[in-house]
Amino acid sequence: MQLSNARAVVTGGVSGLGFAVAKHLVAHGGKVALFDVNDDKGAAAVAELGDANARYFKTDVTDEASVQANVAAAKAFLGGLNVAVNCAGILGSNRVLGREGAMKLAQFQTTVMVNLVGSFNVAKTCAELMQHNEAGADGERGVIVNTASVAAYEGQIGQAAYSASKAGVIGMTLPMARELARFGIRVMTVAPGVFWTPMVDGMPEDVQKSLAATIPFPSRLGRPEEFADLVASILGTTYLNGETIRLDGATRLAPK
Repeated sequence: MQLSNARAVVTGGVSGLGFAVAKHLVAHGGKVALFDVNDDKGAAAVAELGDANARYFKTDVTDEASVQANVAAAKAFLGGLNVAVNCAGILGSNRVLGREGAMKLAQFQTTVMVNLVGSFNVAKTCAELMQHNEAGADGERGVIVNTASVAAYEGQIGQAAYSASKAGVIGMTLPMARELARFGIRVMTVAPGVFWTPMVDGMPEDVQKSLAATIPFPSRLGRPEEFADLVASILGTTYLNGETIRLDGATRLAPK
């Protein structure tokens, strides 16, 4: 797929990794629909990208009816829909058995709902429309890129909910790719390591340095632009399908 032809829904699209993807696509001639829940950042993102290239849709990714309505509206704005990039997510960090007792089940459920169920909700809704696209090279009609985490492989203490949700994203990648193959829709997942995001920006400098020191090479935090570069490579490489790619500088998370 040529990036100039990308007509993309990007969840978590007004900040962090999602906004980096949106900027990259727009810079290469694509158009984006930004799904998020932050109205102020949504307005700022559209102002930066240009209202001819981007539109913000306030979207709770766990709400099936809202996602269906907004995906349809996004397709109308974009003039088509052939890309979905799921970057919306929450940390939900808490110990299973903390000082104040066991983790509330609601917290575990919320984390899984946003990170896993939300990704599936957007992916299946976009795929439903993508299946009707005119086939391009190799019969391709669309690409779905989900975001997992290296925590899916080496979850740290306090990350039971987060790791489970991201492992679920990885787990659905291959079966979804196999099922959607007959429609010419590819499904890929990226599992980033520790990246510069608004969450990391709020950490003390010594914590940021300690995080960077754990990464073998390059010994620094990942840049959102590097995540966007990988997503762009996935879109442009038709033979990539049904796989999860770690983007982490060879880091492996310690227990805590």
